[in-house]
Amino acid sequence: MRNVVIAPVGDNIDALFVGLREFPAQKVILITPPERIKIAQKTKEDLERFKIDAYIEEVEGNLLEGMFEKIAKIKQIEKDTNILVNVATGDRISTCAALSAAFVNGLKAFGVEQNEVMLLPILRFSYYKILTDRKLAILKLLYKSPKTLEKLSKETKMSLPLISYHVNGNLRAEGLKQLGLIETKDVKGRVNVSISTLGNLLIKGYI
Repeated sequence: MRNVVIAPVGDNIDALFVGLREFPAQKVILITPPERIKIAQKTKEDLERFKIDAYIEEVEGNLLEGMFEKIAKIKQIEKDTNILVNVATGDRISTCAALSAAFVNGLKAFGVEQNEVMLLPILRFSYYKILTDRKLAILKLLYKSPKTLEKLSKETKMSLPLISYHVNGNLRAEGLKQLGLIETKDVKGRVNVSISTLGNLLIKGYI
């Protein structure tokens, strides 16, 4: 099975070539924000000199959401390959985004420290296994627009205490807020609830 390496483009692009010594790849996919496109293009040229197919995926806007979207789509397209994510090539934000995306997609990830490659544990985590149908229904409503607890209660036909339970959780079960899927804010005595970036990613199917 051929290797495909995904690498965020950041301030340590040399780590890409260190990683390729340990994990030779037939294809490298560079995920880059617009401000690093020149680095990505130069890296693509360098890779192609070594007869390695290289592709650039540009992320505009929210880097976290864009990274999750790109990696989820690459996983679907390259489903018959061995996908590895080199998290050492990015800056702090893109490295965290790439590692998180690898984590939720169950992909192998590795870092590079002092020219040594470190394969990280594969940790597969699925929100769908812990989210009930009712919690998902609340998220889908919030994906359309923020709402108060009272409005959520009315639109879902759940009681206010039940909505509060799904939002805030209790000692035995985590709520949507504890899972990082929503955000709440008190406004004039009412609790406004909005979906978080992570919640958006889940509803869009990127995690």
